[in-house]
Formats: sequence, C-alpha cells, structure tokens
Amino acid sequence: MTMGTSLTSDELVGTGYGAFWNDKHFYRVVKGSRGSKKSKTTALNFISRIMQYPWSNLLVIRRYSNTNRQSTYTDLCWAIHRLNADRLFKCNSGMPEITYKPTGQKILFRGLDDPLKITSISVPVGNLSFVWVEEAYEIENSDKFDTVMESIRGTNPDPNFFKQATLTFNPWSEQSWLKKKFWDPETRYKNVFAQTTTFRVNEWLGEDDKQRYLDLYRTNPRRAKIVCDGEWGVAEGLVFENFVVEDFDVNQVVKDADGVCHGLDFGWSHDPTAFSEFAVNIKTKDIYIFNELYKTGMLTGDIYSWLNKNGYSKTDIYADNAEGRLITELRNKGIRRIHPSVKGKDSILAGIDFLQGFRIHILPKCIHAIQEFNLYSYDRDKDGNWLNKPVDANNHFIDSMRYGIKPFFAPGAKVTTFKL
Repeated sequence: MTMGTSLTSDELVGTGYGAFWNDKHFYRVVKGSRGSKKSKTTALNFISRIMQYPWSNLLVIRRYSNTNRQSTYTDLCWAIHRLNADRLFKCNSGMPEITYKPTGQKILFRGLDDPLKITSISVPVGNLSFVWVEEAYEIENSDKFDTVMESIRGTNPDPNFFKQATLTFNPWSEQSWLKKKFWDPETRYKNVFAQTTTFRVNEWLGEDDKQRYLDLYRTNPRRAKIVCDGEWGVAEGLVFENFVVEDFDVNQVVKDADGVCHGLDFGWSHDPTAFSEFAVNIKTKDIYIFNELYKTGMLTGDIYSWLNKNGYSKTDIYADNAEGRLITELRNKGIRRIHPSVKGKDSILAGIDFLQGFRIHILPKCIHAIQEFNLYSYDRDKDGNWLNKPVDANNHFIDSMRYGIKPFFAPGAKVTTFKL
C-alpha cells in the first residue's frame, strides 16, 4: 500500500510488473513494446519509493537533457497525481526538479550532453540511490552508461537501504550494447534483473490502440516483432524497412535481372572497405544482395588482390569518387573498369530514395549487409525530433550500394557487366 492513495497494489501496477515493482537487483532493466506501460509503471514505482524510503533520491537520465521535460518529468507528475500525493510534492517544471516536501528528498533530471557533470551531483538529504535511464537505447555505448553509474554511491545505516539503476527502452537492435550487457549470458553485467513486456499487459490501453498494434502483423510483420512483441530490432527511424533476409537462387535471380551492380566504398583503420554485389530487376522492383566485402585496414594492394582473386578484375565497379587516388591506383594495378561515382547535390538522399523504391533481398551469408540494414537510421536533433538526414554510421556497405546502383539511377553511366 502506498501512502496517499486508496488504490491497491494490483490496481496500481496491473499485470506483468509485479516482479519489476519489488526487485532490488542493482540493474533493473525492461525492454518493451509500444504501449507496454513501462514508463508509467516506472514513474509510479519511483514516487512510491520516494515516499517509502526517506534516504532515497532519484536521478533521471536521458540522452539529451531537454527531452526529460516532455517525457519523464511529465510521467512522474502524472504518477504523483495518480497516487493522490500532489500536496506532498513540489514540481518545478523550469529546472525541471521534483522535491518531496516532508523530507526534502529530490528527483533530479539530467542529460548525457555532458556526462562528466553528472558524476558531481549531490543531494541535501540521504543518498543518490536510484537512477532511471529512460529510452536507454539513445545512449551510444556502455562507457557513457558506466560514467552515469558513478553517480550511485555511498552507504546508509538503514537496513532497507539499496542502490539501483533502472533502464527502460524500446528494443533498438540486437547489435546494441544493451543486449550484450543485460541479456547475453556471456557478456552481461552481474546482479541484473531483465524483463521484456508488451502492450498485452497494459489494461489502460484502449481497444482502438490494441487493434492498431495487432494490425501491424498483417501490414508490416517485421515491425510488429519489435513494436508489438518487444523483440530486438529497429522500430523508429530506420532508413530501410523494405528488406528481407532470405535464401534465394543466385543463378536464377541473376538470369532474370536487368543487371548486376558492383559498388566499392573505401575505408581504413576504423571504417571498413565495403564491396557490394547485387542483382537488380527493374520490372519487379527487386534487388538481390548476394556478395560482400567488409574489412578494415586494407591497403590498395589488399583491395586489388581481393578483387582479382574473386573474379572482379574485369567487372564494372563504381567507387567513392572522393578517393580518386585509390581508384587510379587500382586501375594501374589491373582493375581497369573501376569508375568514380560522381557525387552531386543531395546525392546521399537521392540514392537512398531510389533504393527505397525496391524490395531488397539479402542472402544470409552477407552478415555485414544485414547488420547495416538493421542499424542505419535517421538522425535526431537535440530535442529528439527525427531529421530527414541519416546518421553517418553503419552505412559503409549501403554507401557502396549507392555507388553501385548508378547505372540504373543515373542513365548514361557506363556499364558493361550485366548478365553473369
């Protein structure tokens, strides 16, 4: 029973969050589908804890500080009202900050705009014992997260004292550090409670919203796995949602295709050199990806050797025009039909737009292509709004495709390697 409310525990939390509500592991992590009430439940839980534990204070983290006001701060104020505890809390929307008036305990809001400043936070009463990281997928890596964890420190003589970091998010990608650190047995942190929830546990969800989620299974099954089932992937912001990973007969798709394209994006120590080979069928609007190169640290000689060994020395290849020297060196070594893919105004967006007009099939062996198509996403501004501009990451193979597709995208471009 929570002070200030006549609601029972079951009425408050509903189904699906009993273990989460009472858990005391150091890491308490929930990934969930849209509408799974994870944020609302977390807000209720923390307001309840502030009233229950006089030593507790809460630090709420999002990637950008100014996104807290319209999300976590609003949810926590909603939770205060639902618990009939408005008279006990002072909510300052300007900072934002929430104070529990009987004791002076604090709920503080910060962003990772400057993670080092977070480590110097102090509270006037008790301990900074709890951290809530909302939309944790926005944090780029575990190093930034570990910096935040330095904020949870100190001890308290109260026998009920414990410290805890709570993370809530919609699943982003199976390549995310969150999966490695909280789900995978080989690499996960110690002392972890991890849970996946879906909209099905949300008794507050309207029937029209439920039907909208269920309809995704028909209209977009891949998206439904993420949005409805809470499985790993990319839900919002994904540049390409028009792809599928599947086996296909390479000889047959090449035979039926209007041409086979080859693209090359140069890299070095951190960025890989990426080569793509794919068949294009203009009539059916299908692209079939069936070969790739994806490797860092390749010198010109290494690239030549790989192309020559794999039978591409007499193949028309379109490469990044920004690396004209490398193109010349490869020509001199014997890759005679490598061409620069000249970049025009808005060439990235134009190339993406063209590729989005196809159904893209990826052979399972092309693991790096699969990874990029699952990760390549649009950027956001500092307020969290989506931009019509992709993040310049996880795009080396895709860039090679933009170069390789040029014979179809830019009529008149020289190409002689079509049918294989």
